[in-house]
Amino acid sequence: METIRETPDGDSASGEQIRHRIAIASGKGGVGKSTVSVNLALALAADGAATGLLDADVYGPSIPTLTGARGLPKSANGRILPIQAHGVTLMSLGFLAPDGVPAVWRGPMVAGAVRQFLEDVAWGELEYLLIDLPPGTGDAQLTLAQSVPLSGAVIVTTPQDVAMQIASKGLAMFQQLKVPILGILENMSQFACPHCGTVSAVFRQGGGRRASEALGVPFLGRIPLDPEICRTSDGGRPIVLDQPEGPAAQAFRQAAAMVRERLQAADAGPVIRMEA
Repeated sequence: METIRETPDGDSASGEQIRHRIAIASGKGGVGKSTVSVNLALALAADGAATGLLDADVYGPSIPTLTGARGLPKSANGRILPIQAHGVTLMSLGFLAPDGVPAVWRGPMVAGAVRQFLEDVAWGELEYLLIDLPPGTGDAQLTLAQSVPLSGAVIVTTPQDVAMQIASKGLAMFQQLKVPILGILENMSQFACPHCGTVSAVFRQGGGRRASEALGVPFLGRIPLDPEICRTSDGGRPIVLDQPEGPAAQAFRQAAAMVRERLQAADAGPVIRMEA
């Protein structure tokens, strides 16, 4: 397959341009990183920016389920054509592998898959490409940071201290690789009872904020622990689309706005707009 060769100004040899590549990472699994990735991508796209989402979590590719996207990607001129859903350009191993078949791969195979998705997919012109990484600090993260320029990383965690301690290791890895940290986003934060309105800190409280202050990186906000996020995600219509005025959707949009502002502060160039 054709390999995209990056030129100094960010354009690929095939005429593509991706202005900002953003890693969405976590130190451990089970923190809702893929759900966060999908809703951040949709929030950025809703603002009019051409946005892509790469599901690089090859061990648990959940983006097809979360977006409701189906189908086998086609190819043209030796390139893989990504899937379109909800105004976002998508690629995932889940589109290519049969349902229920696990990816039993060693580290170099994971690194190769990530590299192929970056190089052999016809992404086109994008303002943002969000990259949903596997949890941890392994081959996928290193391959990504070493293969393409990253505009920054978003670290997803839950409020409890143990999750934040692990997430801090992932944050430190990106810092060692000279990747800017766009911020920490705390998922599964307080739960508001839909019947009585009582707010409960199910997974403790404030870990994300404390970590951002201790580590000197921005805090992107709290995503509430809301059963509707699970229901809408399982239905393939994420909360940002399904309940745009709800508190969870508003929290995702606020986080996306903070990410956008930090990137625009570093790059004051024009935004690539999608055609109506």
